[in-house]
Amino acid sequence: MPAAGGIGPGNGKEYPGNLTPFVTITCIVAAMGGLIFGYDIGISGGVTTMTPFLQKFFREVWEKKEANKSTNQYCQYDSQTLTMFTSSLYLAALLASLVASTVTRKLGRRLSMLFGGLLFFAGALINGFAKAVWMLIVGRLLLGFGIGFANQSVPLYLSEMAPYKYRGALNIGFQLSITVGILIANVLNYFFAKIKGGWGWRLSLGGAMVPALIITVGSLVLPDTPNSMIERGRTEEARAKLKKIRGVDDVDEEFRDLVSASDASKLVEHPWRNLLQRKYRPHLTMAILIPFFQQLTGINVIMFYAPVLFNTIGFGDDASLMSAVITGVVNVAATLVSIYGVDKWGRRFLFLEGGVQMLICQAVVAACIGAKFGTSGNPGDLPKWYAIVVVLFICVYVAGFAWSWGPLGWLVPSEIFPLEIRSAAQSINVSVNMMFTFLVAQVFLTMLCHLKFGLFMFFAFFVVIMSIFVYYFLPETKGIPIEEMNQVWKSHWYWSRFMEDLDYPINGNLEMSKGGQGPKLV
Repeated sequence: MPAAGGIGPGNGKEYPGNLTPFVTITCIVAAMGGLIFGYDIGISGGVTTMTPFLQKFFREVWEKKEANKSTNQYCQYDSQTLTMFTSSLYLAALLASLVASTVTRKLGRRLSMLFGGLLFFAGALINGFAKAVWMLIVGRLLLGFGIGFANQSVPLYLSEMAPYKYRGALNIGFQLSITVGILIANVLNYFFAKIKGGWGWRLSLGGAMVPALIITVGSLVLPDTPNSMIERGRTEEARAKLKKIRGVDDVDEEFRDLVSASDASKLVEHPWRNLLQRKYRPHLTMAILIPFFQQLTGINVIMFYAPVLFNTIGFGDDASLMSAVITGVVNVAATLVSIYGVDKWGRRFLFLEGGVQMLICQAVVAACIGAKFGTSGNPGDLPKWYAIVVVLFICVYVAGFAWSWGPLGWLVPSEIFPLEIRSAAQSINVSVNMMFTFLVAQVFLTMLCHLKFGLFMFFAFFVVIMSIFVYYFLPETKGIPIEEMNQVWKSHWYWSRFMEDLDYPINGNLEMSKGGQGPKLV
């Protein structure tokens, strides 16, 4: 047994149920919530390189860029003003996710998604018609509030709706939507940038209204999750919904467990304060460290270098588009691999395999870039074979991220929290993610300018740390019903010391057998 012990599905309960068309369509529609996040990631990077946009709103940045056509590729984009424009959204998302916790718990997952869609729509509208910098900032803040609500509620919704055997695949639909959103945004940026008259950036920013409408309309037609209905006292309605979702009439056992979990959660008056209790130590650790590590994989650095290298291969002026589209396609394809394998191979396997893959690629890319760009940042003439090798490793790196830390960074936290702290813990997960996205975005270009190719090694170091953490401390959650997840912690070599039997009688259906041999069914 590996050091990070876990339990297979055979040790827990197996609720009857099928992957019904109803659940599949519901989860696909809900997963579309990821489009707004992905579209924004893709659009904001492209718009800030459009000359008419810079001339209108950030003239001093444009003048600096024009005056200093530096050969130093490391420091070319070092500008705090622009970075602040991009990353202000993440601070707004951080604040919104904290508010979204209460909305998600008291009013349901759907309403939180609806708020997310409406706020994002308003932000896109203001940005599309922006006349001054303050309008851009207000728009960015509204977009951030929308993302905070959506990222808080969508992963929870997917984990609660999906049958436990297929939970991984259906939940990763959220990450797939993010990658599709990025790809669509990159392609649109390319075409909008070519519009004569220089108003293409308005279409790029205003185009965010489309994914906002999708999640808004989607949240109006989606059913609420049985967990959320029970939490708000609609038990009989929840039983009927559970039968429809699972496609079978025999849902009594799962329904009983959902009700037990809800009763336990009602005893908790202050979920935020409760998170600090000893018995929630494993959950709190994962809610903080998984998003922290996800942002320190170095994916931003790799994406930044792609245009320079693709240019060398001979794509010319279309280098930025090509790099964005090729890495975008790799991103989407690798996420599909994750959907296929997450419930077959397990979460730990994908985390560890992805970590090794990213580490090797970072070392190779750092060595290649260090050899040619040196410390001056001027590559001179690069041979094509060299650029092709680096681009190949970049694609392999992106694939490694896209089937491990990319989707699993959202999946694992959303499936491990007990109902009584689920909304609060998910808010911490989103907040930490947004805070470190903000910090990495804020300091990344400055770090690149000073650390140069050593920045690859900085992130490679964190990949080593996060892989060791997963190996020893993250148990396997594949095939475990979401309300039975406490078994995983109780049987783990390290976390079991925080799980007292008094706290977790596992819904009254398990008791500790004599002699401490572990739980047995009664």
